[in-house]
Amino acid sequence: MSYRVCVVCMGNICRSPMAEVVLRKTLADHGLGDVVSVDSAGTGGWHQGHPMDERASAMLADNGYDGSSHRARQFLAGWFGQVDLVLAMDTDNLRALRRLAPAGSDVRLFRSFDPAAPPGAEVPDPYYGDREGFADVLEMVRAASEGLAEHLSRTLRR
Repeated sequence: MSYRVCVVCMGNICRSPMAEVVLRKTLADHGLGDVVSVDSAGTGGWHQGHPMDERASAMLADNGYDGSSHRARQFLAGWFGQVDLVLAMDTDNLRALRRLAPAGSDVRLFRSFDPAAPPGAEVPDPYYGDREGFADVLEMVRAASEGLAEHLSRTLRR
C-alpha cells in the first residue's frame, strides 16, 4: 500500500512540479520511495499538458534533478479519495483546495513541514520574476521536503 501525496500550486508549471521532483528524490533518499508516491497539479487548468516552465526545469537540472517528463494537470475534487495528503504552495491555493475537499481531507501548506519556516509560510510564485526567484523556491522546497520526509518516516513506520 502506498501513501499518496499531491503538491499543488496555481498552474502546475513552476512550484508544484519542482516540489514533486525534489520531494520524490528526498523520499527515496530516506528509504520511502517505495512507500510514498508523489505527484503534482494546479488549481487552474490553463497549462494542462504543458511541460514545466523552462526556468524551473533549468533550476532543477542545474541542481541534479530531472523534471523533463512533467506535464501539467489540474487538481480535481475527485482526487481527494485517492490522495492521503494534499500540499498547497500558498494560502490562495490552500483555500481553493479546502473548498473542494470533503470533510476529513488532509490539506496543508507545503512549508508547514519546514521546521525553520514561520507559521503560515508560503512558497512564492516565481513565474513573473528572475532566476533568483526559482533558486529561492528550490531552497524552500528542499527544506520542506526534508521535514516532510522526516515526518513520514516517523508516521509511516509506526
